[in-house]
Amino acid sequence: METKEKKFSGTVCNGFLMLFVNLLLTLGSPALFIYGLALQNTGCVSATFMITGFVGLIVAIALWCGFIMLEPNEARVVTWFGKYSGTFAQAGYYWINPFYGTKKLSLRARNLDAEPIKVNDKVGNPVMIGLVLVWKLKDTYKALFEVDTQTMATTAPGAVGTDVKSIMNALEKFVRVQSDAALRQVAGQYAYDDEDGGAGQLTLRSGSDEINDLLEHKLDDRLALAGIEVVEARINYLAYAPEIAAVMLRRQQASAIITAREKIVEGAVSMVKMALDKLKNEDVVDLDDDKRAAMVSNLLVVLCGDDSAQPVVNTGTLNH
Repeated sequence: METKEKKFSGTVCNGFLMLFVNLLLTLGSPALFIYGLALQNTGCVSATFMITGFVGLIVAIALWCGFIMLEPNEARVVTWFGKYSGTFAQAGYYWINPFYGTKKLSLRARNLDAEPIKVNDKVGNPVMIGLVLVWKLKDTYKALFEVDTQTMATTAPGAVGTDVKSIMNALEKFVRVQSDAALRQVAGQYAYDDEDGGAGQLTLRSGSDEINDLLEHKLDDRLALAGIEVVEARINYLAYAPEIAAVMLRRQQASAIITAREKIVEGAVSMVKMALDKLKNEDVVDLDDDKRAAMVSNLLVVLCGDDSAQPVVNTGTLNH
């Protein structure tokens, strides 16, 4: 992903050192001003102390605005009167020129568990499909200046959102909308299962790994505009829409019954063949064609029937 982000190269001072210096300046400036008041009879000397103390106090107040603190996986986008100056992402307590504008962003990974949406698959069947997405911010320049996140981060007319929570929520809304569009695009390219798409073709049910890789690629293309990196994207829900779910369930049940019957018939035929061969090879009984056909018919009825067979023992005829 091409990046427009650059490292901030301005002056950055240790925050604790500047805190000590600024405390001295904040406490010393009023002391100089009061000392100058006490020397009112000395003319220029008194005015010099008073002016120095007053200016020192103004400078100290301005310096207090330059302190920043960053935790791991946080960043500050730095601007100089509207011009992008770089991104500072070093964790710790620091001081920079207070005339720089800064906006904090989070670089930590986030989850998006999208609610299932209704889409039409390749053959037009309505299906419900949802995804889970793991994403994180990669390019802070694009996140703030390529996408209008600052305006989306506030509901007040004409206002601009600047706090990290509002900006990250605006980015999450952007991710949600683009994820919905990418999911619809991918789901529309494939059938739900083999019965709809044909044997040997990639389907939403059978090609989970390939579908997830394609979905991740589509999301990467869409979210790159906002400097967002897709860590992982997976389809976590897939089912027929409620209006056709019952019909499709009956079709699947019929298909399962047919498959089971095919297995039963295949096994029954092999067992009948084995029985006839066994009787012939061991000379148990000599069957002509009619008796062999009757035996095959009876065995197939017994082996393929759903109910247990009820045998009838023939003990011969009674002579009067």
